[in-house]
Amino acid sequence: MSGTAIRQYAWGPAFTDGSSTFRLWAPALDELQLKLGAEQFQMTREADGWFHVEVGGARFREPYCFILPDGRFVPDPASRRQLDDVCGPSVLVDPQGYEWRHSNWTGRPWEQAVLYELHVGTFTKEGSFRAAAERLGMLADLGITGVEIMPLAHFPGIRGWGYDGVLQYAPHNVYGTPDDFKAFVDTAHSLGLMVFLDVVYNHFGPEGNYLHLYAPAFFESREPTPWGPRIAFEQVAVRQYFIDNVVYWLDDFRLDGLRFDAIDQIHDRGNVHILQEIAEKVRTRFKDRHVHLITENPSNGADLIAEHDGGRLFTADWNDDFHHVLHVIATGEASGYYAPFSKRPWPKLRKAMATGYLSEGDQIIPGPKIASASLPPTRFIHFIQNHDQVGNRALGNRLSTMVDETMLRALTEFLLLSPQIPLLFMGDDHLSSKPFCFFADYTGEIAQAIRSSRPSEAQNFGGLPQGLLIGDLPDPNAIETFVRSQLDWSEAFVAHRLRWRAWLKRLIDIRQKRIVPHLRDAKGRSGAIVNAPERCVFLDWTFEDAHMQLRANLSDSDVACERSPQEQIYPPEHKGGDLLPAMSVNVYLSS
Repeated sequence: MSGTAIRQYAWGPAFTDGSSTFRLWAPALDELQLKLGAEQFQMTREADGWFHVEVGGARFREPYCFILPDGRFVPDPASRRQLDDVCGPSVLVDPQGYEWRHSNWTGRPWEQAVLYELHVGTFTKEGSFRAAAERLGMLADLGITGVEIMPLAHFPGIRGWGYDGVLQYAPHNVYGTPDDFKAFVDTAHSLGLMVFLDVVYNHFGPEGNYLHLYAPAFFESREPTPWGPRIAFEQVAVRQYFIDNVVYWLDDFRLDGLRFDAIDQIHDRGNVHILQEIAEKVRTRFKDRHVHLITENPSNGADLIAEHDGGRLFTADWNDDFHHVLHVIATGEASGYYAPFSKRPWPKLRKAMATGYLSEGDQIIPGPKIASASLPPTRFIHFIQNHDQVGNRALGNRLSTMVDETMLRALTEFLLLSPQIPLLFMGDDHLSSKPFCFFADYTGEIAQAIRSSRPSEAQNFGGLPQGLLIGDLPDPNAIETFVRSQLDWSEAFVAHRLRWRAWLKRLIDIRQKRIVPHLRDAKGRSGAIVNAPERCVFLDWTFEDAHMQLRANLSDSDVACERSPQEQIYPPEHKGGDLLPAMSVNVYLSS
């Protein structure tokens, strides 16, 4: 490396060709030491609680940690890589060590997104970035345009979903090195695939987080989240930790966007909400790339995905309403999270597809409540299952095990032939028979607490299957539960699964060629509900240059439906007549 050091990030090490500088915010301490390799260095305390020390040379791949006054060794909370687990030393990583092969990639417009959610540890038997990269060609060939990766921030143990991460800058080292992850992204870009990462900024995991020992002001002492203490975003150093983390993932790893987990649990008492500041920072910094910010907002506030004076803050939100009501219709399950959707589900489905949320909730940005119907349909991400709805079931079973293939095809047609952005869950592309269970790698009290929470979580997602007892649930901490959840890619080449894949490919091709060109300039209030018989969905969408109609009949018999004068783009074989066949989804388009 050469030149003068420019500290891009407030947290973590910085380098020049002649030295390495280490910093840590530890306002509760009066003194602090750095251990680098076999050497120890006294750090200098600044008035605002930051400690720093400059060490000669850029000693990449060398382990380091901080030594507290009581003699305890703690990792860097902004570690870029861990030597072992979250409790061990961090490792110096050369930020310019990877040579990008596709550095001219600038991303894809949002309306082209067909997303595929995957968990690196179970996407392949090897459970690594390198092995996952070898499968990306099959996704690109199918028509997938973006992969969304479940959280990578280093979490305790060998296996887990990643939502209990404690080192936000360090990719979980069981999956590979930071350069391995960069190679995964590089491979994806070579295939025309965007890469999104799920980040968790609402809490830290219960093990391996040492911030409270030297920076208790990092957390709120009141109103904890369901998973742990709230984060004190009004603290300048805390705020910078997360803003820099966003820039780090997007810049150092050249990601195409991030998905922000459970933002309803991100509370900020500052004048400008942290999420608003993050979005404004990204829009300013990455003007020459397509960078998309996605929220998971269970409260259904539409403010972050609406237009403001400075433009849109976030690109789109996961719309659980669509999934929940569709799941009730398809399976008949009506308990837990599905209970509010069990009464008059068909009108609810029509509304979710036409206007977004079934009802708007609390907003983050002060001001008049924004109706989701006023937003373009591309502001909503739809899915018929994702990691939550599969993994939190009692046995982790997929939708394909609960409905017949005719119903599954109709649900998938709803998903891919509507103007909202579709998301598939890993294995959907080949009708995987493998479950996706909740798994972790804890021992002792935490392990028991997780084990005890599974029955109540399962009740929210379909309950216990008939004849199953609580003791029959898979142990989340057992290695067998994790192994059972790994995809078996040999299944993808079985004849009936190849037919399913070929059908999916045709569906996505129709979407990209016929529907997507009209979505770029889609406006709000474009969707309209048309009167329809029970178990039917009749919807119209009006775009700047096209009119689109969806006419679906999920009943057991044909229903009367005046034939549209528009071109029928799906199914490709035109049936004609004024009867809508049973269990059919039909789409018409006029330009």
